[in-house]
Amino acid sequence: MAGDIGWLNALSPEAAEQELLACCASRQWAQKVAATRPYPDVDSVIAAAVTAVCELGWPEVEEALAAHPRIGDRAKAELSEREAAWSRGEQSGAATADLAVRRELAAGNQAYEDRFGHVFLIRATGRSAEEMLTELRKRLANSVLDERIKVQSELADITRLRVRKLLGER
Repeated sequence: MAGDIGWLNALSPEAAEQELLACCASRQWAQKVAATRPYPDVDSVIAAAVTAVCELGWPEVEEALAAHPRIGDRAKAELSEREAAWSRGEQSGAATADLAVRRELAAGNQAYEDRFGHVFLIRATGRSAEEMLTELRKRLANSVLDERIKVQSELADITRLRVRKLLGER
């Protein structure tokens, strides 16, 4: 049954962490969410997942960011097939953009990385390439602190969506 969490609750801590890493690549995050099992329902898992993202320190956020491809790029080779498929689906708006927009995204990604030292992270699901490009340009003006807060918020949104996907697979 979709949304059944009995399987997640029944896993060993290590196996649960491995499953959860597909949703957020911070080992500390996966350990925390796995350690607070059993969960009574899907909403409880999602609430714990989002809270755990919001409690991460910046080094753990950077660990999670390392698993995310640039907007418009292919998923990283080291990702699982499931993570790569999720990433392709999430970024479908960028994949179908015209060449000029894809080039602007590539240039914007580079400018962002030069400024902040990490990949531009945005919840791409449901957004067009043009919307993502507009947001990227806007966020280039953020302070480092404001951008870190925004990145953590986007990571929480992405994690929420991915936990739903993970739990909906079973």
